[in-house]
Amino acid sequence: MTTQSKPDPRIRHHLSVGWTTIALAALFGLGLEAMHGLKLASYLDLDAATRRHMWTLAHAHGTLLGLLHLGVALTLRAAPELLADPSARLAGRLLLAATVLMPAGFLLGGAWYYAGDPGLGVLLVPVGGFALIAALVLLAIASRRP
Repeated sequence: MTTQSKPDPRIRHHLSVGWTTIALAALFGLGLEAMHGLKLASYLDLDAATRRHMWTLAHAHGTLLGLLHLGVALTLRAAPELLADPSARLAGRLLLAATVLMPAGFLLGGAWYYAGDPGLGVLLVPVGGFALIAALVLLAIASRRP
């Protein structure tokens, strides 16, 4: 058996955030399935289509962002030189912001909606989207450096 050094705290952080986010998204998805199975009018009626769509997007984005955190953890483990790169550090913070803002924006946008339009909470989504794109670009640039 080989002994391995303890992983950097940022790798552990991305692993923790990733698995926690996936677990919460799965729990939320189970709740969506329960509302569907119980045929709740507040979720299934035609006038609740906005809510259903927004909450499905919250579930999907939460799951995928959790997977991205796991991918970043594996990337940092495979290329430890990125741990010293300031742009990779900033990318981690931006990814965390996106992980909170995007699912929360979809969740809030579906919680309170008006005449088929999502509520004001959905305004968090583009902010999170920009944070996500910036994180991905920063990681791509950092991974190309020699």
